[in-house]
Amino acid sequence: MAQESKILVIGGTGYIGKYIAEASAKAGHPTFALVRESTASNPEKSQLIESFKSSGVKLLYGDIYNHESLVKAVKQVDIVISAVGSQQIADQVKIIAAIKEAGNIKRFLPSEFGPDVDCIHAVEPAASFFGLKAGIRRSIEAEGIPYTYVVSNGFAGSFLRNFGQDGATAPPRDKVAIVGDGNPKAIFVKEEDVATYTIKAVDDPRTLNKILYLRPPANILSFNEIVSLWEKKISKTLEKIYVLEDELLKKIQESPNPFNLYISISHSVFVKGSAGNFEIDASVGVKSSELYPEVKYTTLDELLDQFL
Repeated sequence: MAQESKILVIGGTGYIGKYIAEASAKAGHPTFALVRESTASNPEKSQLIESFKSSGVKLLYGDIYNHESLVKAVKQVDIVISAVGSQQIADQVKIIAAIKEAGNIKRFLPSEFGPDVDCIHAVEPAASFFGLKAGIRRSIEAEGIPYTYVVSNGFAGSFLRNFGQDGATAPPRDKVAIVGDGNPKAIFVKEEDVATYTIKAVDDPRTLNKILYLRPPANILSFNEIVSLWEKKISKTLEKIYVLEDELLKKIQESPNPFNLYISISHSVFVKGSAGNFEIDASVGVKSSELYPEVKYTTLDELLDQFL
């Protein structure tokens, strides 16, 4: 059997990066995480660093702002996955430059892990944020670097934790604020499943220079449908407050950064229905559920049980 591709995860100690690094090691890929020495010695990250070591993830010390360390790391692997956070999206041009110089990378997966930035309808500041991601796509294509873009849509664990309620630390039990009229379909995928599908795609010729869309059929639900699922589980009808578009747009304008970004993303998902209101162009995109039917993904219904 062919040797599994060596994978470098940049942003591996971040929110989605940690799941990707662990999924990569679990799938048998020699896996490396690029970390700053300051991160490796950070007490808050010590548990994660130890779990990486025990699962076989090797740490490479470096930084995307240190070109020499970045090129050195890239030269040791076949695949680069970026999971950098929102503040570093534009700085992925530095990763692109390192990949070009190294000259050995079979595929690059930039930090997408959200909606399809070429199909999104968004207001500011989300419009500019998604524009940065689209710009990274164009840079990758211009440089002729082989790629896969992972459109994972919403993170289920993050949303279900509090249904996007301001300041809440648990799903609502009395009343719930619903963005828009609650009817447009949204798509949410459990973070571990995002990682599983991502790693499945890295060596798959069917995903080469394509967009991988994560649209698990049971997880394409409207805000109203998610609330209804929750109401059944807690045997209670919640008081519903609908935050309609005009009010939401006003709230976006009045909120400080980064809350205005979060609200504007909610507007694009829950009001404009940007996650699934377009047909996938088969010449550029493929569906994870069709490519990998063997993956037993977690449904939103199952995920809600953990909050009972």
